[in-house]
Amino acid sequence: MSAINGHEHEYEHRHGIDHDHKHDDHEHLHGHEHGHGHHEHGKGILATVAAVLHIGGHDHDHGSMAGDSALKNNVLGVRTIYLAIILLGLTTVFQIGIYLASGSVALLGDTVHNFGDAINSIPLLFAFWLASRAANKRYTYGYGRAEDLAGVLIVLSIGFSAFYILYESVSRLFHPVPLTNLSWVAAAAIIGFAGNELAAIVQIRTGRKIGSDAMVANGLHARTDGLTSLAVLVAVAGAWLGFPVIDAVVGILMGIVILFITRDAAKSMWYRLMDAVDPAFVEKAESVIREHPEVKGINRLQMRWLGHRLHAEAVISVEPDLNTTQCNEISEHISHHLYHDIPNLSEVTMGIVPWSPDGKTTYCETSHHRT
Repeated sequence: MSAINGHEHEYEHRHGIDHDHKHDDHEHLHGHEHGHGHHEHGKGILATVAAVLHIGGHDHDHGSMAGDSALKNNVLGVRTIYLAIILLGLTTVFQIGIYLASGSVALLGDTVHNFGDAINSIPLLFAFWLASRAANKRYTYGYGRAEDLAGVLIVLSIGFSAFYILYESVSRLFHPVPLTNLSWVAAAAIIGFAGNELAAIVQIRTGRKIGSDAMVANGLHARTDGLTSLAVLVAVAGAWLGFPVIDAVVGILMGIVILFITRDAAKSMWYRLMDAVDPAFVEKAESVIREHPEVKGINRLQMRWLGHRLHAEAVISVEPDLNTTQCNEISEHISHHLYHDIPNLSEVTMGIVPWSPDGKTTYCETSHHRT
């Protein structure tokens, strides 16, 4: 069990866990007493920004790890969305004023994207709010899938923005309009880059931390918008040199870039809707389970995302002479290791069946119902 022990020692070193009493061959319940410090973040806007950027202390109380982690991830996701809306909203308001004064189609495209990013965050915000609701008899898995549906709306919105910008840019290509207030347009481009990059940082970091592909896609979209904001400077340079057509060319290039973003975002959301996971998660789970000597075989292992929460279902084989208490103890111990070693894992369902060399005694009554 060297791999598991290695993970435990690393985790203990990071979080200050004192495990003086180890477990011997599962002869007693594996009730870990984790000596984590409980750090409460401060209140207010600065504390919110610090939490989103992962600055300062963190709460590492694993007393009810899966439930607490899911709740905290949801709260962190909502805070991140609010912060991104504020950043993109302020950037959009400033750029709208500059566009009205200059008439730059490249700046128009950048402004539309900033506004689109802010709008995209609204269904995502609603999805996170919905995911916080408890499961019921109709939605027995809860409402986590709403986040993936919000991701579909984000993909459609990004695609619409791309086609709109391409349409406007091609029109200006044949009917170029001279730019005015070049210095203001350049300033707006720089501010657009700064606002988008900040929104991208908070969304990508939080999205990867909590496992939200929809939030990561929104963040990557904001980052690319920030880079295309810098491309507006090229249009300004072209107008200053007497080549206003460069403005339309830059707009066309922006539209093409966003089409590629649409493709990547659509691919990511397809994976989520089809219950696909990174194979590395499955390989890691298999490795963790097989490190336990009580496990004679893995009959089934399935994983899927429900929004930003990862669920795992496993059926393992153990010696047939173990009693119910021992089987439950093994299940809890393996699940505990899975929670620690696989990021964003919020639910583990572990089934245990008696092991036999030929495997024929397992599911003998129900095998004809199984695929």
